[in-house]
Amino acid sequence: MLIQGFNSLLGLLQLAFAAFAAFAFIDALTRREDAYRAASKQSKPFWLIILGIALAVSLLFPIISFLPIIGLIAVIVYTVDVRPAVREVSGGPRRGGSRGSSSDGPYGPYNGGR
Repeated sequence: MLIQGFNSLLGLLQLAFAAFAAFAFIDALTRREDAYRAASKQSKPFWLIILGIALAVSLLFPIISFLPIIGLIAVIVYTVDVRPAVREVSGGPRRGGSRGSSSDGPYGPYNGGR
């Protein structure tokens, strides 16, 4: 019974990793090529190949193998380092969804106490 629970946990982890890799691959696919060069983050084909391999490995190999761990590291690097830089260069959406002025506070524009 314990082994069956462990196997189901590994199955869930493998499914979560595959979903994470698919998200990163689709996100890389939708970004512009020139944004990667402007952010100095390799090239779009490079990241598509790396993330595509990570997605394929996540689907084909068990999560306790060595290759999916390398793929997970690649997906984390893309998500934490490359994606924010490319979004910033390409003018992607910011937090909050609105682009206010520099005097905007958390509840709207600051008017100097007037």
